[in-house]
Amino acid sequence: MAQPRISAYLSLDIDPTKAPLAFGRRALPKLNEELQSPELLTQQRALMALCDLVHDPEKVYQAIALGFLDNLKALLVHHDQTVRQKATEVLSVMALHSIGRQGLIQSGVISALTGLLDDPVDICRKNTHQIFDMMAKFPEGAGGVLRASLVPPLVLKLKTELDEIQELILDTLSNCLRVEVSEALAAGAVSVLKEKLSHPSTAIRSKAAWVLLEISSHAEGKIAMCKEGVVPVLVSLLEDTQPEVQVNTTGALMFAAVTPQGRSSAMGAEAIPPLLKLVAEETSKARLNAIKTLTLLAELPEGRQTLLDHRDTFQRCLDDPSEAVQRAAQIAITVIEWKP
Repeated sequence: MAQPRISAYLSLDIDPTKAPLAFGRRALPKLNEELQSPELLTQQRALMALCDLVHDPEKVYQAIALGFLDNLKALLVHHDQTVRQKATEVLSVMALHSIGRQGLIQSGVISALTGLLDDPVDICRKNTHQIFDMMAKFPEGAGGVLRASLVPPLVLKLKTELDEIQELILDTLSNCLRVEVSEALAAGAVSVLKEKLSHPSTAIRSKAAWVLLEISSHAEGKIAMCKEGVVPVLVSLLEDTQPEVQVNTTGALMFAAVTPQGRSSAMGAEAIPPLLKLVAEETSKARLNAIKTLTLLAELPEGRQTLLDHRDTFQRCLDDPSEAVQRAAQIAITVIEWKP
């Protein structure tokens, strides 16, 4: 079912065109004072002016030096939704800059944002998740998200959040779980992601498969995926009509098939026919992952026996424009033709 897009429009009683524009070195100290004003309108206008200024990295540096982040943290729990919206917007722009990300980590802003996960206003939650997403794209930011113990609540929010926000959560998790996976597993991430593989949204199916790929790159993640019965669901997605879903699905399946349990589960789900179909499609983006997965399945006697009748499919890949595909096909042929 289609969902409405989250609107970032301000409430009708705010006219941003009347917000005083600030210029020069004295602008930021003045705005910092206005953020602490007891007057609601003054705070709102200061935040709108600040949103424009922090696109400049130099202004971000100055704002952090002046102690803006402590004032912004205080405004995250403000009773007025416009204040919360613009405060999170300022922080999301600051997170675009290296100095801003460092400031957010050092000042404890990431932990402070946790309280907005249940904000009643959609745009406030969206801004919050945009900050987490942007932070997690970089090693220091992903570490900050992990230290704030945000992974378990993010996993839980996948069950209830709007589709637009779910996409941001999945992006954040994919980067964090590349570093550490135990908290996500303890929070039941594999079970939740398994459900998302059947989501009507292409983006969510694709991103869920990508997060499972990151999970399955860890030994304990591979075990959890087999235990939760994820492999048969991945096999069913091999015939998805969306190329990005196929790519991420074959990647997750490839990592899962590294283990004996994963290979056995893939064989039981009859993964070979759809994988061969992907290999035969010269324009398939999933081709390389499909070849590597079939190579793993060829390590099983029944897999090797089946694939012996399809060596020509791999032979044609030896002329592929991609050297990676050529190498993978040659390895596959060697494994398939191996005799004990």
